[in-house]
Amino acid sequence: MSRSKSPKHNASRTRDQYETFPYPARRAEDEDQRLITGSPGDWGEVVHYVFGGRDPGVKGAPLRILVAGGGTGDAVVMLAQQAHDRGAKAEIVYIDLSAASRDIAEGRIKRRGLKNVTFVTGSFVDLAAQYGPYDYIDCCGVLHHLPDPDAGLRTLANCLKPGGGMGLMVYATIGRTGVYHVQEMMQRLSAEAAGRARLETGQALFAGLPPTNWLKRNPFVNDHIEGGDAGFYDLLLHQQDRAYRVDEVYDFVAQAGLRLQNFVEPLRYDPAIYTSNVHILEKLAGLSARARHAMAELLAGNITKHIFYVVKAENETRPMEIVKTGRAGELSIGGQDVAVMVPYLGRIDRAKLAASVAKNAQIKINFNGFSLTCKLPPASAAILSRVNATRSLEDIRQSFDPVPEKQSFYVQVTALFSVLSAANLLFLRHPV
Repeated sequence: MSRSKSPKHNASRTRDQYETFPYPARRAEDEDQRLITGSPGDWGEVVHYVFGGRDPGVKGAPLRILVAGGGTGDAVVMLAQQAHDRGAKAEIVYIDLSAASRDIAEGRIKRRGLKNVTFVTGSFVDLAAQYGPYDYIDCCGVLHHLPDPDAGLRTLANCLKPGGGMGLMVYATIGRTGVYHVQEMMQRLSAEAAGRARLETGQALFAGLPPTNWLKRNPFVNDHIEGGDAGFYDLLLHQQDRAYRVDEVYDFVAQAGLRLQNFVEPLRYDPAIYTSNVHILEKLAGLSARARHAMAELLAGNITKHIFYVVKAENETRPMEIVKTGRAGELSIGGQDVAVMVPYLGRIDRAKLAASVAKNAQIKINFNGFSLTCKLPPASAAILSRVNATRSLEDIRQSFDPVPEKQSFYVQVTALFSVLSAANLLFLRHPV
């Protein structure tokens, strides 16, 4: 068996697949009921990881955003709707090989009445530079389907503005155990088949797999079960597909002249959450960030995709982090007093979160079957109930009766932020 195909052949196969099976399966009329959100592309995350807590869309020139390989439109709809909702000026470019996928994405945007998207059919590798440069690029689940992912990422990096960044997703090797076994079996059985013929063969193969097969034993991938024909085809029958380990992600990013800001969710890539053995924890503490992230992937076993944000290597912007200044325990973010920062919650209901935390000052987080309970400081529920994306932390402190002592309040804020930001639930931004 050989997987070596010409880039033109592979691109043609990929385009044909998504013309027949646009992925994921979406309908424009469903936009009346819901907005599909996720990572990358949640604007709170983008501001946090790419722009250091300063939203460039609030003032100045319109944001230039590229959705590279936009598929049936989840990312472009989310980004366009978020820009509209916060009153930001944004010019969004959608590029995808598949005309069928574009039709669905365009229909979803039209259904919402959004006007801030330009749709382009073709390869972003060839076309992205014509519409750039960009402040932000979203490329989710696409690079791993290119004949040359390294070249594809370099193309995107070359289209970035100096202070811009990207949200990326590529498949993860360990969590997808069994997927590539089935793909290999399909190559051996039906290498040249495509379309419905390939789907029928693949479904027959899957239906007859013994219970000992690794895919049958893997509970962490389910598109072949829940995603319809398009999900089955995309997961198990794709003919241009690779996955990455953590170390490979770091190398992938570096070869394009980029720097990894962090994985999403950061807590999931902390190996310390997967073990309680003191001896092992001591050894983990001495590892570099890259080595710790790689260990977390090995320990967890359930990471099926790597979601992460990157900026140009020379870009000095770092994700938001509360640090001590050394002056009588004062805290700062990027050299600015933490008290003026505005907290806001991610994709979670404020009232429900506050009510849950109020029960026992802790939060239970589930990462694809792995549950983790984190303790939170006593004032967490009261603080969270006051977070409305406009109040500063000092405004929140002053809203208490009696007003808590400043140092003790910000010690609790720091502890709360360290847990919830690592879980992608709570962010801080600079005042506008």
